[in-house]
Amino acid sequence: MKTEFIDISETQKSLVIEIPGDVVSATIERLTRDYGKAAKIPGFRPGKAPAQVVRKRYREQILHDVVHELVPRAVDEALRERGLEPVDTPNVKDVVVEEGRPLTFTAAFETVPPIDPGEYAAITLRKTPVEVEESAVDQALERLRERAARFEPVEDRPVAHGDTVVVDLERTGADGQTEKHENVSVEVGAPANPPGFDAELTGLRVGDSRRFTLTYPGDYAIKELAGSSVAYAVAVRAIKRRVVPGLDDEFAKDLGDYESLESLRGRVREDLEHQSLHEKDRELRAEMLRQLASRVGFEAPASLVDREIDRRVEDFVRRLIEQQIDPMRTNINWEDFRDRQREPAAEAVRGALVLDEVARREGLTVDQAEVTREVERYAERTGRAVEAVRARLEKEGGIARLYAGLRREKAIDFLLTRVTIVHA
Repeated sequence: MKTEFIDISETQKSLVIEIPGDVVSATIERLTRDYGKAAKIPGFRPGKAPAQVVRKRYREQILHDVVHELVPRAVDEALRERGLEPVDTPNVKDVVVEEGRPLTFTAAFETVPPIDPGEYAAITLRKTPVEVEESAVDQALERLRERAARFEPVEDRPVAHGDTVVVDLERTGADGQTEKHENVSVEVGAPANPPGFDAELTGLRVGDSRRFTLTYPGDYAIKELAGSSVAYAVAVRAIKRRVVPGLDDEFAKDLGDYESLESLRGRVREDLEHQSLHEKDRELRAEMLRQLASRVGFEAPASLVDREIDRRVEDFVRRLIEQQIDPMRTNINWEDFRDRQREPAAEAVRGALVLDEVARREGLTVDQAEVTREVERYAERTGRAVEAVRARLEKEGGIARLYAGLRREKAIDFLLTRVTIVHA
């Protein structure tokens, strides 16, 4: 087998490979015999057709099988001989296969050049003390009040801004299709309401009905509705007003085992301090990764960057779905979104590559028990069976990613004991 190595860049490489014609011919002959055993060709008994007839009839299939049998083996052999480790499956192209001639093709792939993490202590991080302002505690208490709000029925007045109205609703679109919904709760003044909807509800009383048509602006966020007119019919079943409890000792006691508002305030402060501590730790780790990434003197492999962008997009979409937002109905230019992720994704890849090198140098490993515990924690967080989570991870190649992630976390923890941390 002949191979020619082409060094395109620090990360992009290519191998031009030629498999001898006698190897190709021998493989064609063997595959022809295999096809011949089951071939049903008019004029011949099953399995008795001459080899040349079988080869002619199944030529394309046989050559296809030749390529899929010989090419992966040749690529693996060429990579081993040169001590190359691709970051992803090589891209095989320019395949030429003919009977009686060598099989030639090109395998393009990316590798990671040697990385020198440098002196760990040369990384300097600033750690600031945790400080929680009184205003932050006040805001947190206000959020608790808002969450503890209750709804009381309103019977002595019409609908006003801020009320929650329970209605039966009919909606007829421009296509003439009508949707009917009963006992729908609508908060008057909510940002998600259609333009002009609040004004039509305001002033109605329990038992009132109203029909009206709304025209959506041409630049409306939901493109399917932009510029269209929709007819509505509403019947008011109930009006409720939102009542926020007072900020006092009784409010504190209602929330839990707190003797007074002051004890609740103390607990809120502790929680905020805990959150701030975790946030500062995240910032410290992020800064360390940025400094590690800056020590990589080559462009991050494009395949790894694309994979990281995919992960970021999937994570963003998952968060939208968790917030009950349809990703396809948002006014997001996904190509622009991906482009904006490219540089931070490249930095994340460079940081991960350095962490992998640190883990290799320092002999940091992850055992099966640690992987199992992580799978169990994930299953518990998502409320799914451990076996189902593991099966899905194995199917999607997630176990290897989980292993790599845990190993990198160990590298981060190790580095934090070696870098220079300055307390501001």
